[in-house]
Amino acid sequence: MTEKEKMLAGKPYFAFDKVLFKERQLAKEKVYDFNFSKPSELDKRNTIIQSLLGKTSNSFYIEPPFRCDYGYNIEIGDNFYSNYNLIILDCAKVTIGNNVLVGPNVSLFAAGHPIHHEVRNTELEYAFPITIGNNVWIGGNVVVNADITIGDNTVIASGSIVTKNIPSNVIAAGNPCKVLREITDEDKQYYFKKLRI
Repeated sequence: MTEKEKMLAGKPYFAFDKVLFKERQLAKEKVYDFNFSKPSELDKRNTIIQSLLGKTSNSFYIEPPFRCDYGYNIEIGDNFYSNYNLIILDCAKVTIGNNVLVGPNVSLFAAGHPIHHEVRNTELEYAFPITIGNNVWIGGNVVVNADITIGDNTVIASGSIVTKNIPSNVIAAGNPCKVLREITDEDKQYYFKKLRI
């Protein structure tokens, strides 16, 4: 297997393989052009993102700056919005559903390193997918680690560190992130805490 094949299969791999390094450099060039485009150059920005990511719709908005490793492992659904400083380490597939809102300074880390220092010092890495469902809101300063699924209609509170799967239709928060409660029809009445719409 090539190092890229190992990476995509969830096997230990060496990220500084020539092919992978070249692909990351290409992504960095596109990310640079995106991040340093003028605010008025929306069409240019969208074209760059569509050429970088594995799948997009015609309805998305990513606030610069944005960072990723490869781009081609990222899929975003309709009506995707991310605020400033989204980082996606997409060494494995990162799939994001429709109508997803991402707050500022969110990090999606599909990549990881071995725990033991002797193995880690060999420069071995690994990657596992991240899947985010439809209608999800991820608050600011959230970290989502590798091999995580977040279900549909869920809210991840600001500052959370997601280390385990989170089901659909819940509010989850904390470090580590845990379910606080289910989202119910009563929540339709309020826009913030107990302030009525």
